[in-house]
Amino acid sequence: MKTTNMRTLTVSLTPQQAAMLQSAVDGGGYASNSEIVRDALRLWEQREEIRRMEIGRLKKAYDEGMASGEGREVSADALLSELKAEARKRG
Repeated sequence: MKTTNMRTLTVSLTPQQAAMLQSAVDGGGYASNSEIVRDALRLWEQREEIRRMEIGRLKKAYDEGMASGEGREVSADALLSELKAEARKRG
């Protein structure tokens, strides 16, 4: 494993969170509390990247929708009928 400079931080945890960390270390799932926190941060980074990608997709879909032309007013019944007709055409 590549050695890097580590920074020490103080983090406040609930007694339940501290017990969960200790249990994971005692059970052999992790070598240390720091390893657990680094793993949690990696997962958080992945979740944030997925969120950024989803926001990008939503912005693109919004822009495409706005560029697709003027909207039209349609009743719920008419929309449902149109969707059912499209589904029948597709089989």
